[in-house]
Amino acid sequence: MGAARGAAGGGADDVLVRVCDLAGRPRGTGFLADADGTMVTSHEAVDGLARLVLHAPGGQLCLVEAAAITALPEEGLALVATEGLSMPPLALAPGGPAHPERRIRVRLPQPAEGTVLGTATVTYTATDRFHLLEGVYELALDGTDMSRVPPQASGTPVVDALTGAVLGVVATALHAGHRAAGFALPLRPAGAPRALTDLLARNAATVPGYGPHLNLAGALQLTATSVGAASGPAEWREPVARPDVADALREFLAARGESAPLVLGLVGEPGTGRSTELARLAARRTRGALPAPTVWLRGAELRPADGGIKDAVERSLRTAARIVGAATTAEPLHASPDAVADLARAAGRPLLIVLDAPEEMPPVLAHALDDWTAGTASWLRAGTARLVVACRPEFWDQAGRLLPAALLHGRPAPGSPEDGSRPLPPYVRVGDLDAAQAAAARERYGLPDGALGSADEAHPLTLRLLSEVRAAVPGGADGTPSRVQVFAAHLDLMCLRIAVRLAAAADPPVRGTGVRHLAARVAGQVHEAARRCLGPGQGELDREAFEELFPWRTGWASAVLTEGLLVPAGAGYRFVHEEAADWLQAVHLDLAAALQALVHRWFAAPAAESADAPVRLPSRPAARAGQPPPVPPAPAVAPPSAPRSLPVPRHRAGPVVQALLMAPPAELAGHLAGLVQALDHRTPPPTRCTPRKAPAPPPPAVTVPAPSAPPPDDLDADTVPNPRTRRAARPDAVPGTLRQQDSDDGGWPDGVQVAGRPSLPGPAARRGDALWWAAHLLREVLLRLPDATVCRTVLRDLAARTAVRAVERGGFTPEGMGGLGDFGPWFWRRVRLPVAERLELLRLLLPADGPPGLPDRHDRFLAAVAELLCERPADVLPAVCGWFDDDRPLQAPPGIDGPRLTVASAAQALLHTHRRLAVDDLTEALVAAAHPGADELLAALAEDEPSAVCRAVDRWAHDPRPDRHVAAAAYGPRAALHVRSDADRELLRYAALAVLSRPGDCSLHGAVLGMLVRDPATRARHLPAALDRFATGDPRLPAGALAAALTTHPEPVLAAFQARLRSAEVGADDLLAEMAAVTAPALARRTAALVQDHLRHRPAGAAGVARFLDLRLEQGPAVRAVVLPLTTALLRDHPPEVRSILVAVLAAPGSHLSRPLRQELLDAVLETERDPDVLDALLAAAADGAARRPPPLTHDLVRRLALLLGRTPEGAARFDRRVVELAAATPDFSRLLLDWLTDTATWDPLVGPSARHRLGRPAPASGERS
Repeated sequence: MGAARGAAGGGADDVLVRVCDLAGRPRGTGFLADADGTMVTSHEAVDGLARLVLHAPGGQLCLVEAAAITALPEEGLALVATEGLSMPPLALAPGGPAHPERRIRVRLPQPAEGTVLGTATVTYTATDRFHLLEGVYELALDGTDMSRVPPQASGTPVVDALTGAVLGVVATALHAGHRAAGFALPLRPAGAPRALTDLLARNAATVPGYGPHLNLAGALQLTATSVGAASGPAEWREPVARPDVADALREFLAARGESAPLVLGLVGEPGTGRSTELARLAARRTRGALPAPTVWLRGAELRPADGGIKDAVERSLRTAARIVGAATTAEPLHASPDAVADLARAAGRPLLIVLDAPEEMPPVLAHALDDWTAGTASWLRAGTARLVVACRPEFWDQAGRLLPAALLHGRPAPGSPEDGSRPLPPYVRVGDLDAAQAAAARERYGLPDGALGSADEAHPLTLRLLSEVRAAVPGGADGTPSRVQVFAAHLDLMCLRIAVRLAAAADPPVRGTGVRHLAARVAGQVHEAARRCLGPGQGELDREAFEELFPWRTGWASAVLTEGLLVPAGAGYRFVHEEAADWLQAVHLDLAAALQALVHRWFAAPAAESADAPVRLPSRPAARAGQPPPVPPAPAVAPPSAPRSLPVPRHRAGPVVQALLMAPPAELAGHLAGLVQALDHRTPPPTRCTPRKAPAPPPPAVTVPAPSAPPPDDLDADTVPNPRTRRAARPDAVPGTLRQQDSDDGGWPDGVQVAGRPSLPGPAARRGDALWWAAHLLREVLLRLPDATVCRTVLRDLAARTAVRAVERGGFTPEGMGGLGDFGPWFWRRVRLPVAERLELLRLLLPADGPPGLPDRHDRFLAAVAELLCERPADVLPAVCGWFDDDRPLQAPPGIDGPRLTVASAAQALLHTHRRLAVDDLTEALVAAAHPGADELLAALAEDEPSAVCRAVDRWAHDPRPDRHVAAAAYGPRAALHVRSDADRELLRYAALAVLSRPGDCSLHGAVLGMLVRDPATRARHLPAALDRFATGDPRLPAGALAAALTTHPEPVLAAFQARLRSAEVGADDLLAEMAAVTAPALARRTAALVQDHLRHRPAGAAGVARFLDLRLEQGPAVRAVVLPLTTALLRDHPPEVRSILVAVLAAPGSHLSRPLRQELLDAVLETERDPDVLDALLAAAADGAARRPPPLTHDLVRRLALLLGRTPEGAARFDRRVVELAAATPDFSRLLLDWLTDTATWDPLVGPSARHRLGRPAPASGERS
């Protein structure tokens, strides 16, 4: 910028080229416009010449042939392709004059100044013809006239006096219709030819222009200054690439269109390489084939008055302009962020702002984050600039939710995290290295495998610091240090290096033991610096404290900064490694006081008392050698007299988390238990944050000047309130507006409304902030513990409270449970616990799941159990089988009556659903549970997975434990009903023979004999023994086992059935049900005869016979030949008491297979039956099946029964009474009756007035039945 101005307009000749003919006569002047050597001059300077001789500064000569000349007579210009000229090109102005007075500089050949008066239409006379040129600049030169200048003035660049960019070239062969001092040909005429437009594009992309004539190259140079200043030494860079992060960033920057995201959150814990990935991104953009504008910012560069990222970008560009213009005495030309963004957008390379460590922003701005993010989003939308924020999860949790969701780029929406992480707004995660990357990093750092434990071997910062320690102490102690030990060793190394530097500068130099003593002094000062970082600076060491601890005059400050232990940041200094700083500050944190200030005081203070916000993290008092520690100070809270204090920002949670992790197990468990209790606290919040007092009278209105004046030149002034100055923050709201305070927060001093200051949060907001602190600290500590079993009591209490609150709300939802909503299924997946303890906690949480069968946007605890079951079935199955005693009900959809599902039933369903993962392990776990719920599931498995149960029965039969023999005898017969393969039958056969061979298992012989009778291979041998046991009434020998032998041995089996039916007091009904399954025609007729014989000898067994008939009817029309004569005979030969039981089967709805035959038999009964008791039984059966039978069939049956009963007065009265009773007991029948009664012609003669009245229908006016 300055060079161009000085060369073209200040008298220097190092940028101008003299154009001569072959005879050496001067024809004009030119200048280079790009790095390819393209020279711009006037057309009259080359007109009529076949060759040119160019004289450049430094004695350079260039002979140009005609082919290298591009004549543009229509524009009055000429472009000459030169070779070998070493001189800088000049920037071409993208527009007209930028100087407020349109001042210019030109060399004619002496330096001259002038003014652009305007534009004119002139005539250019070339050797071949005349050309009419429009829009030519008319010049007014100070003290000279163009008519008196020598010929070489043609083609001289006309330079803007403000920016130094070339506006045009002087032309002397121009004529206008009026007198003028001179003219200049513009370089951007309308409709310019392709050669000229290409040159202009190359010039804009490669030759920087600044100020109002800013071009793409200027924007690139200004923005690259911030990137270069932010880049640290090479050894700070991460040694391995991360393709996943690079791909995500590339995808974000490649998106185009109106819906393209504009903000990307690069989120990760400190020490995971966030800054490294930002530096790589900036390097790729600035050093690529097509450089793109990139501005690097840190949170410490933000100011309290910023209304968005634009303000910080503007300050960065101002600083860059001063740096770029430092080589000249000219005033630096600032570039506005809007101009840079517009240029980048027009070039197809959107402006990118990378914001590293936004947590370093001033506390005042951190508590006005909503305004800052709103202003940032508005500016990004307007200029389509992009923003990448590298931050901690705590910061992104706030800032990401304040930004519009449509602007964010990242993983799928929060609430159902895919990787089990806490739900955050969309972001790109930066974590530890994967296995391959960690191995490559260890190799490049020279670290052997096993140098670190499994928790730290992939942690980028730990790897790098350990490599520095090992490099400084070759042959040091082996072992696997923890992360904290690596941090401590690296701190000792840095203190030693600082001490060595101080010792070398001392006079006389310090050596030996003195260096060690000096290193100890340095370490003490460093620890004191860490303690002071816990103060109101929120991690920053202010300049006064830094100079007190590390004085400049003694060289301590220079040594500390040179070694890179601390770095300048904003108005103070910070430790260079954020994670190590958290650990070091945690060493000095007063943990109990911090938790009291951040959390507990908000739930312990009565509603009428003050509960002030903590303004700093309380530290332990500094140790003094040889003296007892002083009395601890009071908790660091804002006193009522200082209402301008702001609470500790959430991103300062790092030191508190580290302090909790370093606490002894018993102390840690106590602190975490208190946090759990705070999360579930239900006391009402205090009504005010400050003591009640009479409000001060309102001050007179103050008018703030409108923003008409330009912003101040120096925006880098310290605007953060600190102990050195009482200046307040500059307004961060729009000037002229007043921000309204919450009605109950006490306001700023004396209730004065202050423009632009963040409102103090009210009681509800501060109590909500305390809940956030409790949930965040509890969550982060429990997740980072290498073994959370030390806090099993805390975890159990947390799970129980979460379940209770979720049940009260009708299901777990993160949005409606306060702090407990942060502990969803994802948390219980990640906490480090043995499988059994994790499952026990998930069991407590199962009732928290929402009702099943309903759409659910949130993850479920049952799904977490299922995932664990799929991952480790052998460990999970025994634990889940222990849940069958848990009868706590689960959530049920609203409006559903009946028994609710329980945890035990959910366990059954879960095990059955995933039974094929490890079905053999499942059968063993179920039999070991010895619970009725396990028995039910084993019975289901015998039907669904018979092969697995057969294998289990074989194992149990050969197991020495007696209880396993019982299980084999119980589930072998059930599996035998469903076996399909010979291999399964063989397993059951060997199992049965093994049990049968043991005399001690004689009580189980009946069951295994049934298994052997079902097997065709062993039936003949063991049938006699089975029949003998059946005759004795062995309860373990089912009739179904003998029924399987009917096809091969019908006579002895049927004889045994007949004997049992005649003699048994109990069990006859089950035998009849087994006999109903006999479908072979010949055997079916013989079983029907047995049924008739049974009912003849035992009329009390009518219910079992009715069940037999029902089962036979459901077998379809094929049974008609047997069932029809049997039913007819039974209804003919038995008294009304028996018939009443049997006819109910005929009136039952049945299925579509049995309905025709039932109706046929029912019609036959109605033709002959007249007994009122039997007809009453039919009426009851009709009412009971009204919901499942077609209404026309029910209508016809009830009408016919009314006609049959109505033949006598007693029967009619009985019909009226019974329909009223049945309607009251059966709502479906009642609705049908009321509908039928509207047909008065049919039902008035059948239903009496009393019954009609009780049914809710008015009696007929006439023709009533008496």
